[in-house]
Amino acid sequence: MGFVKNYLFPILGIFLAYYYYSASEEFRPEMLQGKKVIVTGASKGIGKEMAYHLAKMGAHVMVTARSEETLKKVVSHCLELGAASAHYLAGTMENMTFAEQFVAKTGQLMGGLDMLILNHITYVPLQLFRDDVRLVRDSMEVNFLSYVVLSVAALPMLKQSNGSIVVVSSVADTAMKAVSGILNSDASPKEECALEIIKGGALRQEEVYYDRSVWTSLLLKNPGRKILEFFSHRSYNMDRFIKNEELP
Repeated sequence: MGFVKNYLFPILGIFLAYYYYSASEEFRPEMLQGKKVIVTGASKGIGKEMAYHLAKMGAHVMVTARSEETLKKVVSHCLELGAASAHYLAGTMENMTFAEQFVAKTGQLMGGLDMLILNHITYVPLQLFRDDVRLVRDSMEVNFLSYVVLSVAALPMLKQSNGSIVVVSSVADTAMKAVSGILNSDASPKEECALEIIKGGALRQEEVYYDRSVWTSLLLKNPGRKILEFFSHRSYNMDRFIKNEELP
């Protein structure tokens, strides 16, 4: 008990204070100037707003979604806002070949990649599961497998640029309309949410929580998990794990 009181509690106190109050690098819009960024699901909502924010910061923007006509308008507005360049390729993320080709096309057009923002999602009704395995398979292909395919295809370019991958999960705009009458909650402002996502990606933050209530971020930033991760990682030989060497 003496050890806990004299050592463990102070250590945990210092850790928590650092976790919540340590000053991180301040975001500056020029961090994105000239950067080459992909935004998926960019025809509306948060995806479109992220493309517009990136354009204002002078980034090279590559967007995709299903609707070619909408993407044309998004790209046109990105150029008006000051994007270093703006391109699009319309298609569906149900098609894994398209996902791979989209990343390859991005490399050809922009000569590399600094940030991959995965924001697309397929519609899944908010209802009880009724043995519809096909629906689960279809949603997993778009909402999970296509993310893996895009990330794997983009990794060579991201490694070269020391870039980053941003995965978005949100309840805003069209998502709130889809669950209207079931979930009683206000949508987060898409413009502000989009900016916070970009900031988190630029600062390479592990997680970003955005909500009107300060309690959301406070409660979701779980220090207990961080503590467990810290001690758990000490049990692994990460060098050998990364090199994928066989253990004796």
